[in-house]
Amino acid sequence: MNANMRSQISRTPGLRGMRGVGLIEVLVAVAILAFGLLGIAAMQATALRNSQSSYQRSQAVTLSYSMFDRMRANLGVVHATDSGYNTGLMCKPDDVPTDGGALAKNDLDAWLADLHDRMGPTACGRIEITFDKPTNTYESSVTVQWDDSRGTKGDSVQTLTTSTAI
Repeated sequence: MNANMRSQISRTPGLRGMRGVGLIEVLVAVAILAFGLLGIAAMQATALRNSQSSYQRSQAVTLSYSMFDRMRANLGVVHATDSGYNTGLMCKPDDVPTDGGALAKNDLDAWLADLHDRMGPTACGRIEITFDKPTNTYESSVTVQWDDSRGTKGDSVQTLTTSTAI
């Protein structure tokens, strides 16, 4: 071999020039895996938040229908001129009207306690009863309001109104 050829052979990259490439590949793979796991954790947190919000909304519907059932069991008070079930926004036990009779007051007290148990201490409720002369029916709407700051990114106060003819 001549000297010129020997200097070309020694300049060709060999195993010494390839050292550390496997380590870089492993680091890139670990970084990609870390970002993927962070994405999965973010999706799990979002699913948990949406699940809580959905649970509260279904509880609001259940509690609305519970109040309708209570009113149907006491139609005499519902159909009275000054219905004991017709309330303003009730957020604490002192807000419950006392002029509708013992059964109506007990129903409203129990309903408000259920609201606080299932929806949190800031939950409020309102019941409106109107008489519709053309159809000769009593229209009733139950509104449930609660704090959904854990489940929503926007307005934390959520309101659900359900209406029916009684």
